[in-house]
Amino acid sequence: MADRAASDFRGLAIRDLVIAAEANPITQLIAPGEIVGLAGLDGHGQEVFLKMLAGLTPPLGGSIELALPGASHKIIGFRRAVASGIAYLPRDRRANGIFPTQSVLDNFAVSTLGRDTRLGLISPAARKARYDIYRERLSISAPRPDAPITTLSGGNQQKVLLARALALEPSILLLNDPTRGVDVATRHVLYDVFRGLTADGMGLVILSSEIEEILLLCRRVLVFRENEVAAEISGEAMNTDNVITAMFGRAA
Repeated sequence: MADRAASDFRGLAIRDLVIAAEANPITQLIAPGEIVGLAGLDGHGQEVFLKMLAGLTPPLGGSIELALPGASHKIIGFRRAVASGIAYLPRDRRANGIFPTQSVLDNFAVSTLGRDTRLGLISPAARKARYDIYRERLSISAPRPDAPITTLSGGNQQKVLLARALALEPSILLLNDPTRGVDVATRHVLYDVFRGLTADGMGLVILSSEIEEILLLCRRVLVFRENEVAAEISGEAMNTDNVITAMFGRAA
């Protein structure tokens, strides 16, 4: 995938990205409608890589660019990433995701308040209507939108955070261990949502601590070791043994 000609490419182009000192650069293309998995032992660079794509961590070298029909956006910083069409779902929803003192609705709408204004004022009806679309789409189980988000189960909190990200209407969705700590039923709801997003043309990058999840969802997987892509695995070669082999430093 990385060696595809990029002149007419539409999607996320990562060119010569350096994520750690003395590490080899990473070049990848994330196409619309594909799911790319990130795997590796903890601390080997896959999370740093994902955060760089989100604009949360500056790279040591190289570039990240989102190419869309009629526009191209260099990703420099988190706000630029969001404005360009990249959304990020954090790994630790309690520490970096939810606002625990706020309601379900406020947590959903915090990133997109400008879309709910009418004549310069926030329209509660418009905000509630937009929330209801995603509540139904993600099967969010909440007693009422003004309930504190902490009254929801972990799985439903995660759905609210995903709804917040999707409300940005991104072209690329970056997911950092998105099913961590959720129940089996919620996990399968999220899987169906992810597949539906790619069917609609969205590109997804999923970091998961579970190899089986990556194999189930992704078209290809980038295996990180020592802050580099040690292997890119796709097709019939995508199996647990090959991923684990690459994680521990042997050729896949």
